[in-house]
Amino acid sequence: GAITAAAYPEGGAGRIIIDPSADLQLTLLHNNDAESKLMNAGTGALADYGGIARFATLIRNLEQAAVAASATVSTTVLKVEAGDNFLAGAEWNASLDKGVPYYDAIGQDYINYDVISLGNHDFDFGPDVTANFIESFQPGGETFTAANLNFSAEPRMQALVDAGRLAPSVVVEKGGYKIGVIGLAPPESAFITSLRNVTVDPDTVAVTQAEIDRLTGEDVGIIVLATQLQSIRNDIALAPQLRGVDVIISGGGDEVLGDPSDLYVPGDERNIFGAYPQWVAGADGVLVPVVTTSGDYKYVGRLLSGLDDRGVLVSVDDAASKMVRVAGGSLPDAVQPDAFVQTNVTDPVAAYVAGLAQTVIGQSEVALEGRRPQIRNQETNLGNLMVDSLLWQTTQEAAAFGAPLPDVALQNGGGIRNNSLLPAGNVTELTTFDVAPFLNFTAIVPNLTPQDLKNLLENGYSRIANADGRFSHIAGMRVVVDTSKQAMVIDVNGNITTPGERVRSLILADGTVMVADGQIAATARNVNVATIDFLARGGDQYPFPKPYNYIRLGATYQQALR
Repeated sequence: GAITAAAYPEGGAGRIIIDPSADLQLTLLHNNDAESKLMNAGTGALADYGGIARFATLIRNLEQAAVAASATVSTTVLKVEAGDNFLAGAEWNASLDKGVPYYDAIGQDYINYDVISLGNHDFDFGPDVTANFIESFQPGGETFTAANLNFSAEPRMQALVDAGRLAPSVVVEKGGYKIGVIGLAPPESAFITSLRNVTVDPDTVAVTQAEIDRLTGEDVGIIVLATQLQSIRNDIALAPQLRGVDVIISGGGDEVLGDPSDLYVPGDERNIFGAYPQWVAGADGVLVPVVTTSGDYKYVGRLLSGLDDRGVLVSVDDAASKMVRVAGGSLPDAVQPDAFVQTNVTDPVAAYVAGLAQTVIGQSEVALEGRRPQIRNQETNLGNLMVDSLLWQTTQEAAAFGAPLPDVALQNGGGIRNNSLLPAGNVTELTTFDVAPFLNFTAIVPNLTPQDLKNLLENGYSRIANADGRFSHIAGMRVVVDTSKQAMVIDVNGNITTPGERVRSLILADGTVMVADGQIAATARNVNVATIDFLARGGDQYPFPKPYNYIRLGATYQQALR
């Protein structure tokens, strides 16, 4: 579009009001990373925040207010969910036990989004469950999008493409204007989720620009990206490489945007990334607003903009645009839960979870550290408990599955999901679902060489500063790591392009020295590694030797922890 950079504030500074000469006032209502947080934002004080029933009320209120906002300018609303629509855990397990239609989909379908993009977590249970999720929506409603995914080798997903329910982009007509919404899944989806035969185009810039060009060639005036690139920083880096983008909705990073004076869910005020929106110049010199919300149904993002008669975005109301908190109880901005969503989604899920919470399976004398910054950066007692459980469980099951006994065990930090400090006291079955929610089965990878084992750990400790999910929690061995040394680098095809030098010492529980001074020791021997099947088939880029050779056992990692 022919927007001049001079019309926009640099770096989010300044205020722009809706141009009174604008022909259409477009309100973008958005969220991302809903991740099955259906009941509320958490326990205690957080119980009065979030929840899909309150969210449904708030987004409806904002939509109605936007439509009635101007007597002189035509108004319309676009509603977009930017991926990671569900997430493994107790609340999602209620849907899996119930079957289609899933509870998450019932609520989202009722909200009536215009477009929903797909993220990596939407494939965590494989493409068949993804297809079940999409099929849980009423036909003719929301269209799902992911421009960088190819579904042709997955018949059920391709059938959804053929039916027009899943597409690289979606064109929505609003107020006589065509708006194109392009979805982007994480380019690293192949090794962070369970795509099976779905493939990813690794050239995010090329595939996105091609879709932009196709849409603009069809007279689509406004282009919106709805991404799951894992961090708003990645979207900020992407924008300067693209031409013709008008708005980017960033998903996957859980960042908080806004001013210190805005209303936040408690704790979020300490994590403000920057202003809402962020402004980034595209390759054509046009400044693009980049927006996101913290997930879990805690906020509705609202971007208020003006379009001219050509469908060009000419102004943004920077004062009215913000993350709007989802609150209940006696809070000043409280909304009532939507009755339909409460009855058909929240109440049955809450009853299911309450049953899990009543089943006490053990006690802990100390608090267990599972918060995301710690569990992805360092050894913690919860990480130790999880990986010790893997080693114990696989030792019990090995003979029954014809597998050798494991020597050591590995668990990635990204698979430990509670993101909380668990207090000392009773441990319930619900706790185990919170900690280990994915459909990860225990597995044994036999007869790995000392170099193979070192390579696995080098990958696990290669991105510590980034709080990456690959961080290795270990059992059956003691490892010394020097993060000042060269980190392993692995390309998108899983090939080691730069060997790592961070693992300085590795000693097995029986005293066998495997690595000394960063080198394979003369005393080193082959080992059998217990892990989860997600890692055994290359998840989080763990460089297990190809072709992958592992024995999947009968318990999930949640059952091992239990």
